[in-house]
Amino acid sequence: MTDLFDKKVITRGCMDILFVCLGNICRSPLAEGIARHYADKLGLNTKVDSAGTSGWHNGESPCEGSIKVARVHNIDISHLKSRKVSIYADIGFDLLVGMDRANIADLLDLGFEKHKVRKLGEFGLKNADVPDPYHYRNSDGFQSVYKMLDTGIRNLFQEYFEIKINYD
Repeated sequence: MTDLFDKKVITRGCMDILFVCLGNICRSPLAEGIARHYADKLGLNTKVDSAGTSGWHNGESPCEGSIKVARVHNIDISHLKSRKVSIYADIGFDLLVGMDRANIADLLDLGFEKHKVRKLGEFGLKNADVPDPYHYRNSDGFQSVYKMLDTGIRNLFQEYFEIKINYD
């Protein structure tokens, strides 16, 4: 059995990452949970957070579908609370990762530096948008989004931290 993590030398040091979607209750908190899970297991010196481009759900917990799919993968995101992204509060992040084209456009419109803004789809997902599972009626949609997020985050970590996270 191979090790889940194949550690390479981390040449880029610490990095603070903000995952961004529309409401910060489905995709971005799930991405935050996955990234924190890997960062903790790897002992990385990185801050991981999430936010939404809208303030519609400020202070709310992630949606039940995201909480459930995270729990299936031994990740707890139930304690997270939605918040709106802010150029003032979030300017210190090294990387802002949007889930879709609209999120990227919103981040740039807010004034974030273009070189700090990337779409998760750029990381091994053929530049695909991560679909919003908010209206899905079953867990299959959330599982599909989880797989996309997991793949993208593994590839992001490989690019920025030079760490390959192997699949079981």
